[in-house]
Amino acid sequence: MEIKIGDRFVGDGHPTYFIADISANHDGSLERAKYLIRLAKQAGADAAKFQNFRAAKIVSDYGFRTMGSQQSHQSKWKQSVFEVYRGASIPFEWTPELKEVCDEVGIDYFSTPYDFEASDMLDPYVPAYKIGSGDITWPEALEYIARKNRPVLLATGASDIGEVQRAVHAILALNPNLVLMQCNTNYTASGENYKYINLNVLKTYGAMFPQLVLGLSDHTSGPTTVLGAVAMGARVIEKHFTDDCTREGPDHPFSMDPDTWNEMVMRTRELEYALGSPDKKVEDNEKETFVVQRRCLRAAQDLKAGDVLTRAMIDVLRPATPGALLPFEIPAVLGKKLLADIPAGHELRWLDLGE
Repeated sequence: MEIKIGDRFVGDGHPTYFIADISANHDGSLERAKYLIRLAKQAGADAAKFQNFRAAKIVSDYGFRTMGSQQSHQSKWKQSVFEVYRGASIPFEWTPELKEVCDEVGIDYFSTPYDFEASDMLDPYVPAYKIGSGDITWPEALEYIARKNRPVLLATGASDIGEVQRAVHAILALNPNLVLMQCNTNYTASGENYKYINLNVLKTYGAMFPQLVLGLSDHTSGPTTVLGAVAMGARVIEKHFTDDCTREGPDHPFSMDPDTWNEMVMRTRELEYALGSPDKKVEDNEKETFVVQRRCLRAAQDLKAGDVLTRAMIDVLRPATPGALLPFEIPAVLGKKLLADIPAGHELRWLDLGE
């Protein structure tokens, strides 16, 4: 299970791939967007991701206004939903410059397009496409992006398993390079959200779609969910990124800053080392403790050549001198005749024993 994003292989046997979703945290400034790309690289991100939408192509001003009130995380917004989306949108003209900065610092650039025109605009610039959770029930969009023949990252927040299956099958019918990402789409930054992350869904995805790379798109604070996801097989992590979580804006409160991002990456790299191999063996760094902590068979008293070994003549003591008989061999040595004198405390070896 691996795919290639840019020059990087992503999947089993490869380091976790970290995506810094800058999203609306550019605050309407191209220079700020470039600054955040550089910060993300310094913090250890492998990719900087944006979101390309035009307000009129993603939200209905009429639809949201007639709801009566703004819901969930949108309830804290000081402007209407349409106005916030309009302010958070990225002009298509920014794309070549954002890609240039990513290339300059050595980080992948890609985006989530929210309409067909945005998908086409991004095509010359991105090594992969991200599909947001909100579009999981829109087969036209899923298939349009799948036909781009680039790796597709599909977030699955606020969806049930039937909807996930339908979306996965729609994409796989056209494109085998899919990353399936568990996600919870509550953006309130509440500590209560940990109860709803359901990392165990990754087990379900792994069983249902063993050919896919798994990932986590996450909006909680800190590295806890990320470490859990990686331990359960996720190899792609997406989290929002900013330089200051207290800034005004729709995405800053649930984003990570450079310090917390770097901590997350470092802890994950430690975890990757710790997960290691499924093969159980004596590791190189255990070889000394192998000797000093294990026991071997030793003479419980001064023994003479010709003595026939009994259990009372044998102690089982540390260290396990290389070449010495080990405790599981006691039944095999009882009744054997010694070929040489052995002082008390000395290890016993097969070459000391006759029939």
